[in-house]
Amino acid sequence: MTIRVLVAEDQAAVRQGLVLILRSAPDIEVVGEAADGAEAVRLAGELRPDLVLMDLQMPRLDGVSATARITGERLAEVLVLTTFDFDEYVFGALRAGAGGFLLKDSDAAQLLTAVRTVAAGDGLVAPAVTRRLLAEFARAPAPGPRAPAVDEARLTGLTPREREVLARLGEGLSNAQIAEGLGMAEATVKTHVSRVLGKLGLRSRVQAAVLAREAGLVPGA
Repeated sequence: MTIRVLVAEDQAAVRQGLVLILRSAPDIEVVGEAADGAEAVRLAGELRPDLVLMDLQMPRLDGVSATARITGERLAEVLVLTTFDFDEYVFGALRAGAGGFLLKDSDAAQLLTAVRTVAAGDGLVAPAVTRRLLAEFARAPAPGPRAPAVDEARLTGLTPREREVLARLGEGLSNAQIAEGLGMAEATVKTHVSRVLGKLGLRSRVQAAVLAREAGLVPGA
C-alpha cells in the first residue's frame, strides 16, 4: 500500500530535501508541496493525502492552525517537524491533534519510519521526543484550549480493556507494543484506540496519552 504524503514547509531548500528523501522510498508517494499553512489546508482538502508532513512556523497560516483545520476536518494524519525546545508552537500542535512529532535533524531513515508509523495510525513516534513532550505538556500551564479534561465520570464510559489501552498510550507505546503487552491482535488494539478517541472526543493518540497521564492511569507520570 502506497502512503500519499503532502509536504508543508516554507523553506524551499528544506522542502526539496524532504521530498527527495520521501521519494526514495518505494512505498511513499509525494502528492503535493505547500509553502505555507493556508496552502497546506487547501491541498489537503483537494488531494486527501494519508499524511501531511507539517512545519510549524510558516507564513499566512502557521502550522498549528493548519494542523487544527486538517485534523478537525479529518483530512489526513499530521506529522509535525519540531526541535527539542518545546515552545508554545509544539504544545499548540499537540492540542490541535498532531499525530506525531519528529526532530528536524532526524536522518532519512528516521523520517521514513515516522511517516510510515503515523500513516498507519501509530501516532506516538520517536519515544525520546514523545515522552519528554508529554511530561512538559502535563506540567505546562499553557494558555488556550487544551484537550478535554478526563474526569472519572467520562472514564466510566470506557470498557476495562479500553482503559488498559488508554493507560498504555500514556506510556508512549505503539500498537504493536500494546498488542504484545495485553496479548491482543494489533488490529484489535487499533480498533480500541479508535473507540477511546471517539468516546473521549479526542483528535489524536498523543492527546489521549496526555489525558491518560492527567487521569493518573500512568504510574509515576
